[in-house]
Amino acid sequence: MAENDKQAIYERASMDNRVGYGDEPVLLVVDLQTGFTDPENPLGGDLTDVVARTDRLVGAARDGDVPVVFTRIVTKHDDMRDLGVWGEKIPSLETLHADGEWVDVDPRLDVREEDHVLDKQQASAFHETELNSMLAYFRADTVVVTGCTTSGCIRASVVDACSHGYYTIVPEDAVGDRAVDPHEANLFDINAKYGDVRPVEEVAGYLESGGAQTPQCSE
Repeated sequence: MAENDKQAIYERASMDNRVGYGDEPVLLVVDLQTGFTDPENPLGGDLTDVVARTDRLVGAARDGDVPVVFTRIVTKHDDMRDLGVWGEKIPSLETLHADGEWVDVDPRLDVREEDHVLDKQQASAFHETELNSMLAYFRADTVVVTGCTTSGCIRASVVDACSHGYYTIVPEDAVGDRAVDPHEANLFDINAKYGDVRPVEEVAGYLESGGAQTPQCSE
């Protein structure tokens, strides 16, 4: 399908609208653990640029006194029973055992004692975790989602963030995947249906202001 035809279909359905930013953001860093950022792991890839841009956003959040939440996929059982069917679908998730090296947040990220590191057993950061309660505690109305993978845990977390009623922002170059095609396709679909895909520096400025300065969402 030609790009113009695809765009026309979405425009006809009244999709691809900008929703914008709220006033109380939280930065959600999804699964930038060594199991995904080190190519030595079968689940991993070279996400060097994604890690660097995410750390830029972490720094911006610090400047704006914006809470930062990191997530990790962690299984505590050798048979991955806590991952359910997902563990059968992706057997290499067994490398993400709680006692192993692959669950550590990438050391290139500035993780501090005041940050919360949330362990999860499914793709969405919201699924049976404490995340929604924490967002309520912070009185958040906006979730900025970075990390990996765009087609998996990013998409699942973005869909749930939208479902819970949060303004959802995805900094375009601070999310990544193992392959270009699923990355680009899911960014397109996220932007059309669930959140706003925005430039990293625009989002950084928003975080640095603590949500006080809402960027102009120009194309």
